[in-house]
Amino acid sequence: MSQGIKGKVVVITGASSGLGEATARLLIEHGAMVVLGARRIDRLKALAADLGGKALAVATDVTDRAQVQRLVDAALTAHGRVDVMVNNAGLMPLSLLERLKVDEWDRMVDVNIKGVLYGIAAALPVMQRQKSGHIINVSSVAGHVLMPGGAVYCATKFAVRALSEGLRIEVKPYGIRTTIISPGAVDTELPATITDPDSATSINSFYEQVAIPADSFARAVAFAMSQPDDVDINEIVFRPTSQTL
Repeated sequence: MSQGIKGKVVVITGASSGLGEATARLLIEHGAMVVLGARRIDRLKALAADLGGKALAVATDVTDRAQVQRLVDAALTAHGRVDVMVNNAGLMPLSLLERLKVDEWDRMVDVNIKGVLYGIAAALPVMQRQKSGHIINVSSVAGHVLMPGGAVYCATKFAVRALSEGLRIEVKPYGIRTTIISPGAVDTELPATITDPDSATSINSFYEQVAIPADSFARAVAFAMSQPDDVDINEIVFRPTSQTL
C-alpha cells in the first residue's frame, strides 16, 4: 500500500476531524508528508501533535481563497512541492427547500463548491509546473442520487463531479491525475451541520443504523494514490453494505 504514497506531499482541507483526519493518519502511516488545513486550529494542532510532528497544521477557511492559497504555499515552503491536493472540506445542512434556509444554501455553495475551486486554483499551477500531481475532490453518493431535503446539498455534490470531470479533461497535457470520491454514510461530524429538526432526526437515525468508520474513506484515497503513474482512478463510489440509497 505504501507504494505511490511514501514521500508524497499531501494537502488536505477539512482535516481537523472525520474524513480528513482519518486520511491524514493513514497516509502518514504509509510515509506521506501531510499538510493539514481547517478552521479549527486548536484541533488541527492537536492532531498534528498526535501524529508525532509529521504533519503541518495551517488555519484554513476554504471560503477564503487567500487562506487556501496560503495552505498550499505552506506546503511548498516546507517541502518544495505538492503531490496531492485533497479537497475534502464540506457541509451538509439538509432541509426542504420550502424552509427557505437561504443562508445555509449560500454556505454550502461557498464551502462545497467554491472551496473545491479554490483548492484547484491553488494547487493546479504548482502541479502544472511539476508536470505531475493528483487532485482528489470529495463528492458524495448525494452527488449521484437525490434525497428529500437534500436538493441544495446534492446540487453542490453534483457540481463537484462536473468540475472534477472538466478538470480531468483539461490536465492531460501535464500528467496530472484526478479522482472523485463519493462516500455514502460515513461516521463523521457532517450530520451535526443540520439545523432543521426534521432533517436532523431523520439523518441521525439513518447514520446510527448504517454509518461506517471514516477510515473507509481514507483507504479509498490511499487506493487511488497508490496506483502506478499511468493509472488514473477517476471516480470511486462507496457505501455501507447496508445502505440502499
